[in-house]
Amino acid sequence: MVSQVFSTALTVLAGIAGALAVYWVLNKLAEALPGRWEARIKPYFYIAPAVAAIGVYLVYPTVVTVVDSFRSSDGSRFVGLDNFSQLLGTPAFRQTLLNSLLWIALVPAACIAVGLLVAVLTDRLTPTAEKMAKTIVFMPMAISAVGSATVWRFMYAAQPAGQPQTGLLNGVVTAFGHDPVPWLQQSTAHSNSMLLMVMLLWGQAGFSMVLLSAAIKGVPADTLEAARLDGAGEGRIFWRIIVPQIRGTLITVFVTVLITVMKVFDVVYVMTNGSFNTNVVGLEFFNQLYTNYNYGYASAIVVMLLIAIVPIMIYQIRHFRAEESA
Repeated sequence: MVSQVFSTALTVLAGIAGALAVYWVLNKLAEALPGRWEARIKPYFYIAPAVAAIGVYLVYPTVVTVVDSFRSSDGSRFVGLDNFSQLLGTPAFRQTLLNSLLWIALVPAACIAVGLLVAVLTDRLTPTAEKMAKTIVFMPMAISAVGSATVWRFMYAAQPAGQPQTGLLNGVVTAFGHDPVPWLQQSTAHSNSMLLMVMLLWGQAGFSMVLLSAAIKGVPADTLEAARLDGAGEGRIFWRIIVPQIRGTLITVFVTVLITVMKVFDVVYVMTNGSFNTNVVGLEFFNQLYTNYNYGYASAIVVMLLIAIVPIMIYQIRHFRAEESA
């Protein structure tokens, strides 16, 4: 344990020292330039390491992944669009896409609804009670997704009838005289997938609540008082005044949770490993890469995700720019 702490501390110190050394050298090179060239070139020297890191760790792997999506499973030859056509022509992968679309359709909207509800209700509490309630709701954000999924897997655990139940839900069910239910195996109407979504919603509700609560508190009190003096009810005030003024935050929360859902992997991997019709695109990529060793299929799946996420990111960037210019 001591050696691990020492190794970690040494790595951090070495990284900081290396970064300082790089910027010191770049600064000296800029100062060695004649006249006005120092002022012109120095900013580019300062951003050069960041640009280089983005190129090495983001741009280059993206280009390689796109190229590999047109190669065979072992990367030995080009196969054109065969990986995409074969994946989309497989019933199992189409079902995986349907499961992912279900996550996309339900989780972001539910996260906003729950976060908005908690933000509005806690805003009516006393300051001390509000802090305690928000701390409790936000606490799952401090737990890793793998840890949360492990806990919730025990929540849904089912033992054979007649045996002590380790799962909380089946403990309640059997206490009322019913047989235990294998919750994560109930694929009818995608009910087991929805149980997985509940776990992700539990983890993301705190994030949504914090941002939406801050946005609600930012609504001018004069506007609310004027509406009340005009006889508007609380419901009308909420939908006609508060919601339009926090629209930007609502979009930010929705897009952030949407991107999280599109690449969800760890929750499904830990709780079901994609069994019982719960597979999603992120887990399918993992299985193709590390189980089937099919690099062509894995790269094609990543490219599909990239194509789906890019328009969302463009919209988000435009939304930020519009808010900044307003």
